Amino acid sequence: MLKIIKSGLQTTVQDLGRFGFQKYGVIVSGAMDPFAHRTANLLVGNEENAATLEIAMVGPAIQFEEDTFIALCGGDLSPEIDGTAIKMWRTVAVKEGSVLKFGAPRTGCRVYLAAAGGIDVPDVMNSKSTYLRAGIGGFHGRALKAGDLIPTHPVSPGHAASLLHATDNELEWKIAAPRYFNEPIVRMMKGRQYELFNNDSKEKIFSEAFSISSHSDRMGYRLEGIKLSLEEPKELISEAVSFGSIQVPADGNPIVLLADRQTTGGYPKIGQVASVDLPLISQLKPGDRIRFKEISVEEAQKRYIEQEYQIRQLKIGIYLKREEWK
Repeated sequence: MLKIIKSGLQTTVQDLGRFGFQKYGVIVSGAMDPFAHRTANLLVGNEENAATLEIAMVGPAIQFEEDTFIALCGGDLSPEIDGTAIKMWRTVAVKEGSVLKFGAPRTGCRVYLAAAGGIDVPDVMNSKSTYLRAGIGGFHGRALKAGDLIPTHPVSPGHAASLLHATDNELEWKIAAPRYFNEPIVRMMKGRQYELFNNDSKEKIFSEAFSISSHSDRMGYRLEGIKLSLEEPKELISEAVSFGSIQVPADGNPIVLLADRQTTGGYPKIGQVASVDLPLISQLKPGDRIRFKEISVEEAQKRYIEQEYQIRQLKIGIYLKREEWK
């Protein structure tokens, strides 16, 4: 059980999303940084899709109501337990009554807290993710607030023993964490309507930096910089959009669609962010900058397969160590 003492800016329960319902207008939602979410779960022996707490920008204060194990992956928000800084991207043993707090962001802006056993909230349409605008999923469909008691699933004695061994051998569990930048170069494929843009826009999307607007959220990041324009005005029929679609509304400022994106959109799409680089975007704060680099569909698929292979290797390695330590 986790007790929320202070809410923070926005802490929600998320898994990897709500799939299969977009045809009914229900968004996917899910973790903004899927890699960090999956890794945190693996480090505490959970399934990759188990629910975690997604903590954004200003972290909460959380008291642990029982002995447990946690992992924190994602942006570095200066976490500490009972005043002592703790390391991220590894398994951490936590004593009953301990309090986890966060400080100023050092890198990134979102961190994922996975508790051994996973967060125990009901499934809504096969997912535990919080859909804030509709008020469904997660913990009562909303961000966490002070006084909330968040249940976690129990862990078996064998599971706990292996996790305890892991915390005593932390060098064995070192994870190569991604490097989050405040001005990353993000790989982008040309979008379905790329050819509708004028030559200046097609060149500038790859040569200019864009800033993350303060009018950004889990639905999408609005970018500020040079204005992008079509060669000539054109009306489009709305079509499906996905995580990382870059659409350009009439004001010329691109929008990168994220986890809480709508199901369809009618703005022309100049690009699509490669899936492997979505965590780099998801960890950006308002005021950070972003640059785009062209990548082919084939290259993006290759990078995605490589990342999945690395996660698979990590999963196998952790499993073998856990079996050894049981």
